[in-house]
Amino acid sequence: MKYYISFLVLLSLLTSCTQIKTKSITKVSQNEFNDVILIDVRSPDEFAAGHIKNARNINWFDADFAKQMSTIDKKETIYLYCKKGGRSAKAAALLDSLGYQKVVNLEGGYDAFIQK
Repeated sequence: MKYYISFLVLLSLLTSCTQIKTKSITKVSQNEFNDVILIDVRSPDEFAAGHIKNARNINWFDADFAKQMSTIDKKETIYLYCKKGGRSAKAAALLDSLGYQKVVNLEGGYDAFIQK
């Protein structure tokens, strides 16, 4: 429960950033949160060592990263994270260039998430 609340606070902070092209999220119920598309772009080993509940692992360094992401509707809101935010920022930029409409990068990544 502590991690869910921390993640929701981080999501609120993320959506208020001017550089993110998403609609602001003010409230998210736990049921709705279970249905979000949460992508961990770290390696499978990093993912296995710990990840946010309900996250799907799609490794940024996989040659077919974009192909794996293509299974997700471009109109869906996609939340991305990595260890500290670098890889997920690159992944967010790529997805934006591919026409994904709502991509949110978890600022500070998994490290920031587990610190809360």
